[in-house]
Amino acid sequence: MAGIKRKPDHEIPIVDENDLLKLTCLGAGNEVGRSSLLLEYKGKSILLDAGIHPAYTGLASLPFFDEIDPGSVDVLLVSHFHLDHAGSVPYFMERTSFKGRVFMTHPTKAIYKWMLSDYIRVSNIGAEDQIYNEDDLTNSFHRIEAVDYHQQVEVEGIKFTSYNAGHVLGAAMFLIEIAGVKVLYTGDYSREEDRHLMAAEKPEGVQIDVLVTESTYGVQSHEPRLAKELRFTSLIRDIVTRGGRCLMPVFALGRAQELLLILDEYWEAHPELDSIPIYYASSLAKKCMAVYQTYINMMNARIRKQFAISNPFIFKHISNLKNVEQFEDSGPCVMMASPGMLQNGLSRELFERWAPDKRNGLVIAGYCVEGTPARLAMNNPPEIQAMDGRMIPLRMSVDYISFSAHVDFTQNSQFIAEVNAPHVVLVHGEANAMLRLKVALQQKFADSEENTKVYTPRNCETLSLHFRGEKMAKTIGSLAAKYPTENQAISGILVAKDFQLNVMSPDDLNEYGGGLLTTVLTQRQSVPFRATFSLLQWHLEMMFGDIHESELTKGGDSTEQIGTVIRILDTVDIKKLNDKPNQITLEWVGNAMNDMVADSVLAVILGIDSSPASVKVTHSPHSHSHGHAKITELEGEDEDMGQTHDELDDHHEQEFASVTTFLKKHFGDIDVDEKEKKVMIKMDGMEASVDCLSYSVKSDHELLQNRVSNVLQKVRRTINPISTVCGVAG
Repeated sequence: MAGIKRKPDHEIPIVDENDLLKLTCLGAGNEVGRSSLLLEYKGKSILLDAGIHPAYTGLASLPFFDEIDPGSVDVLLVSHFHLDHAGSVPYFMERTSFKGRVFMTHPTKAIYKWMLSDYIRVSNIGAEDQIYNEDDLTNSFHRIEAVDYHQQVEVEGIKFTSYNAGHVLGAAMFLIEIAGVKVLYTGDYSREEDRHLMAAEKPEGVQIDVLVTESTYGVQSHEPRLAKELRFTSLIRDIVTRGGRCLMPVFALGRAQELLLILDEYWEAHPELDSIPIYYASSLAKKCMAVYQTYINMMNARIRKQFAISNPFIFKHISNLKNVEQFEDSGPCVMMASPGMLQNGLSRELFERWAPDKRNGLVIAGYCVEGTPARLAMNNPPEIQAMDGRMIPLRMSVDYISFSAHVDFTQNSQFIAEVNAPHVVLVHGEANAMLRLKVALQQKFADSEENTKVYTPRNCETLSLHFRGEKMAKTIGSLAAKYPTENQAISGILVAKDFQLNVMSPDDLNEYGGGLLTTVLTQRQSVPFRATFSLLQWHLEMMFGDIHESELTKGGDSTEQIGTVIRILDTVDIKKLNDKPNQITLEWVGNAMNDMVADSVLAVILGIDSSPASVKVTHSPHSHSHGHAKITELEGEDEDMGQTHDELDDHHEQEFASVTTFLKKHFGDIDVDEKEKKVMIKMDGMEASVDCLSYSVKSDHELLQNRVSNVLQKVRRTINPISTVCGVAG
């Protein structure tokens, strides 16, 4: 079966550039944001994610697409809908030379368009800094293909399968296979089941060669979920009961739904909080909830069970706020608003409005990228800069409680150990956190027998891993009907398709050869010929026995004779046209045996002019209109024909060499007696002795004797035609 023998040592001398698997971070290399990774192997290119960096705007927010040729990328796989993983997809599809195919899961595609449309709307940047517009988004959307979890897709030799990654609805990790080498890209993933999503799964029964995984939290470990939820609800209760406004910046989708479920349940259990409103400020809220309800079966058992009773995403204590004009800022409240890192939009506007009041509180519930306003606020500076340039005092409380659906060190290191890949590539992590994780993993693997290597490539740095493969082919179709015995020769057609090798019978090509069809190749050769056609017929009869002669007509309904055709052994046609008296044409269907017959016929034709037999026949009083001379006049007249004993000996040597060559091809290793001109054939405990000059076979086994005799008859008809005509070939 086609496969590859792993030798995971990229330090050995590289011989074949085609055996290098290359990974190039175009984003998320020693940073969080603008995730994009180029995978290249065996002439195939896959781009994994195409995000934007939330700390930058315009072209500066893009991955380093200028470092590659987008036109050479075959496939783009998008792990989930968050902007740092999908934000530059329309740019890559519409404003570069990329012409490949794009895949994401059904929920990701359903939410992706709304998320990016909202991003275009709230970006607050000039047209000159816009990396794409609504038209680009719409045009690209129709080219995106949706896939299901566990569905294997094949694109010109690239195989990939998506698996549930937790994190957000529809998030996928991708298992990619090219020429037998398997790469698992986790994207952002979570190994902890929360209130609505299942934990990420691990592909079962697959040996992974390269694992590319996030390192967002480095060596940090998350707080236990129950303790974290208690601290979260207590903190929010403290803020609103002191008369303050609680602002939670969140992504429109993802952790927001988890936090909404927690708050709605807490408010339901505490009636004294009924008078304090909870707002979910997102223009996407209603659309997004419809998607969540559509894909309820992709969530965990708890949500599915609850949905059977009542829709858990129809909240009793939470109101949707479409725009800030609807909001009466007149007392304590809880406000969940996007974007999640306070870059712009409603969350930034409310942050600037509420920052000076110490009764208010900012609760950051997810990971914040370096350089974003939310990350700066976590350092509790005395003042912040407003979007219009003003400096505003920061008196409101700032708290961080991580509900981020990323793996912590415990979950990540356990998953890496379970996957047990010889190569682990860390991405999506800030440099210091990633380095600490690398050291921790190396120490962990040093204590085990696993020869696992950990890499932390920077942006635009190419990591090259060498995989040497031992090519193997499998027999399919009728050739695989019977299990082969040891040392048995298998004859068939080798078909290479998408890095897989199959051996099959020509009759199976149409069914198993990927649409390949067999065809008949007719070979034609024209030869100058000035002798009489009757002389040619005589020589051919001496060589091949009875021959079939017929008239050659124009074809169709015409009966006009245009020449003569002779058929030799029902294989080769010799045509002589009336309008071409000095030329004959040979035609035959090309294959190994027919080619040998054609070569023999050609040798007869080319030897006619120099053959002593031709001279004898043309001067014989017994020759007649068809040139059929009596063979008796040729018998025993070697000296008259000009052949010496030395010439006969030379001919016998050549004939013996030809016969032994044929027998070796048919029966494998044989014992050759040069002196006696004999060959001993041994097969499966049977023996046969062959006299190569008399073409006789002796064997105690009738089956082997008949088989060798049949081969010898074919050999006799196809070798040394001129000598045979002259009567020296036994």
